[in-house]
Amino acid sequence: MAELLIPFFIAIILLTITPGLDTALIIRTATVGNKSKAFNAALGIACGCLAWGVLVACGIGAILATSELAFNLLKWLGAVYLVWLGIGLIFKPRTAFEITSNPNRQENWFLKGLITNILNPKVGFFYVSFLPQFIPTGENSTYWLLSLVAIHVGLGILWSLFLITLMKPISRFLQQGKTLKKIDQITGSIFILFALKLTFTNR
Repeated sequence: MAELLIPFFIAIILLTITPGLDTALIIRTATVGNKSKAFNAALGIACGCLAWGVLVACGIGAILATSELAFNLLKWLGAVYLVWLGIGLIFKPRTAFEITSNPNRQENWFLKGLITNILNPKVGFFYVSFLPQFIPTGENSTYWLLSLVAIHVGLGILWSLFLITLMKPISRFLQQGKTLKKIDQITGSIFILFALKLTFTNR
């Protein structure tokens, strides 16, 4: 169990703090509105992740439990997807992290955060490709997938609270080109390592 969960926690923490759409939305909301609105956006993002997690766990969990062929197909597709993401981040890292402001203070920030993730299929693809390798042999796939998603969502909320509390210094740090480039390259390397691990995962 520890051999599965320790690498998962290390990877998911690094992936959670990697700047992306969610980070930009939270910083933007904290800048335009206030901490309360930024927290609403963070809750919306978390609910979006949970929605994708339930969809993936219920569908993929059932498939993994019954089909060896589906498991192997999903395993190799997931590995290819992670390698593709990793290569892109390593060789084409971002050098700028744009955080634009919207003066409209009447927006529903919870809904905005929710829609940001619901309409982002990359969340579902990530869960499908990344999480199955952390399911212990012989355990209930659906239960474990939901548990791993819950851990990811919980860490995401904690990171969001950290961003909201220290919004100004964090935003300046993330907007430094060299910092963002290194974060992307480290994350890309992690993707490739876990793609290799995934190829050796057995049902």
